Amino acid sequence: MKKPLLNAPQKPEVMDALFAEMLLDKALLSFRKEQLRKEIDQSLQDGNKEKFMQLTEELKKLL
Repeated sequence: MKKPLLNAPQKPEVMDALFAEMLLDKALLSFRKEQLRKEIDQSLQDGNKEKFMQLTEELKKLL
């Protein structure tokens, strides 16, 4: 009986699924960063220091 190799090529379906997941993760991250930037701008306009600090900390974690 043949043993599977650890570094054996993956099936195309598996690779497609991994690629799709990576693409979705990147899109969600980009969307969240842009959303945070808009909220940070709004907190500056509103003069809300607490909200500004909270949002900038969250953005720093994503960067």
